[in-house]
Amino acid sequence: MLFLRSHRHVTAEGLYEEALAANAYLSLATVYNTLNQFTEAGLLRRIAADGIKSFFDTDTSVHPHFYLEGEDVLVDVADGLAFTRIPEALPGHEIARLDVIVHLRRKRV
Repeated sequence: MLFLRSHRHVTAEGLYEEALAANAYLSLATVYNTLNQFTEAGLLRRIAADGIKSFFDTDTSVHPHFYLEGEDVLVDVADGLAFTRIPEALPGHEIARLDVIVHLRRKRV
């Protein structure tokens, strides 16, 4: 169910609803636990877009995202965004990962 489509961004709640719609009866806790285990195994990447809800990305490569505020949607930024300079890690540290999330909201008319 999770990996049947092309790369996607899911929340535990959204995947739980998909499972129920497919007559797969399991608890929300089971979905969370499974997503967390997949993340620890490197099969998913967790992205905290709004500080409350986490999205799980099936594309584990380093790539930026748009978070659509008010719509609660996470989408990949199209190719073409380039990082010209990444800051050096503090002494005694290394960069573990890089997350870039650009928050968007609809223009007020």
